[in-house]
Amino acid sequence: MSDIHELSALDLAAAVRSGEIAPDAVVEHTLERAERLGPAVGAFAHLTPGLAREQAAAATRRLRDGGELPPFLGVPVPVKDLAMVAGQPFEAGSAALRGYVAPADDGVAIRLREAGTLMVGKTTTPELGLPSYTEPDVAPPARSPWDPRRSAGGSSGGAAAAVAAGIVPAAHASDGGGSIRIPAAACGLVGLKASRGRVSKGPLGVDGAGLTVDGVVTRTVRDTAAFLDVLAEPWPGDHYLLPGPRSSFLAACGQPPRGLRIGVLTRPINVHEAPVHETSLAAVDRAVRLLEEMGHAVTTAQVPFSPEEWDHFNPLWAVGALSAPVPPEAEELLVPLTRWMREQGRQYSGVDYAAAVAAVQRLARSAAEVWRDLDVVLTPALATPAPFIGAMRDDADPAADFEAQKSFTPWTSPWNMLGAPAITVPLHRAEVDGVVLPVGVQLGATRLGDEELLLGLAAALEEADPWPTSPVEPA
Repeated sequence: MSDIHELSALDLAAAVRSGEIAPDAVVEHTLERAERLGPAVGAFAHLTPGLAREQAAAATRRLRDGGELPPFLGVPVPVKDLAMVAGQPFEAGSAALRGYVAPADDGVAIRLREAGTLMVGKTTTPELGLPSYTEPDVAPPARSPWDPRRSAGGSSGGAAAAVAAGIVPAAHASDGGGSIRIPAAACGLVGLKASRGRVSKGPLGVDGAGLTVDGVVTRTVRDTAAFLDVLAEPWPGDHYLLPGPRSSFLAACGQPPRGLRIGVLTRPINVHEAPVHETSLAAVDRAVRLLEEMGHAVTTAQVPFSPEEWDHFNPLWAVGALSAPVPPEAEELLVPLTRWMREQGRQYSGVDYAAAVAAVQRLARSAAEVWRDLDVVLTPALATPAPFIGAMRDDADPAADFEAQKSFTPWTSPWNMLGAPAITVPLHRAEVDGVVLPVGVQLGATRLGDEELLLGLAAALEEADPWPTSPVEPA
């Protein structure tokens, strides 16, 4: 049998249920790798060995007692440090929140616990989850295990580093502008941003702009689908409610869609000009060849709106940054990018914000009209390989930092605005600066609620041209 860290989440769960692997063996193996490899890739803000061992003991008792077992009993899944786990540190990557302990669980922590997972730690995130790199002042930067000189992306960078390095088979992540898909692409993983309303923010969380979705990063499409089955349970009082899958999201992986209309878009959406690296274009070409061999109709997609129209998105980000509960006396502890974004937020009135919300809704309808004859839009996941650590963060010029992030990720945030699901898969590999790196593509649905279609399509690509799923030991 493969080592514990080589197994997918589903395979590990099956081994635990069968008695082949004991939960305490899982947790000790995971904690050893977290302590040994975690610092090298900046995976964790905090480890929680006491809690993980308690949960492993409880899992052992459930196995002994018999009865119905949850789907991921004994599988280690850390939580991103933008979500609260009761009694554990919650710093959101910020010195302004250093030492804060969460008084309650966020909904995603509850769902993961109900599924039987072991909470081995809180993964690193940039301050308040704002940038597309993970270089907080309160924890080590998150690095790609493929090339530790490079960023693991953001804002779920620690989660992606932990999964790619084989510390855990899956990790909680969240996405308000690409923060699941960007790190997944940078680290050679699968990352799904589900539809608006698919994963509840309840019972405590709110998302006034409707941009952010919780999920996971994993090494396989099937694992991603199975965790969506866990997380897509509604809470009473949810503002959005989508119909559930026909059977399950996992079952959709065995039902490849036929005869799709797929539009290819390699021009940046949210900026006028952004250099698109040859490896990103090669990944799209590879995807096109595979999709055409499957019988799908592949055409060219139009850019749905101009960068000037896209600027309506900025107030939503800025006010979102301003709404974070930072004590006034701790404001000076924030990094320059966060302070700059919060200052931008202070310049918008309530009327400005309402106008931005209305404008973004109109853009979403406009994009739906432009893409009405398409089922899926295929884009590069990222415009370039992940930057070297420190290359994008610009404390001296936060505005330039923000623009650089937009050029790095010109295709992810439009799907947060649309609300439709999008998934990145690591379909290609290429040598860059002497190191072989994974290169992802993004498949974005044009309609809300089309996760089954995307998962079926992504699983078909994985079967047709399998990508490496073994962990990458950081050099």
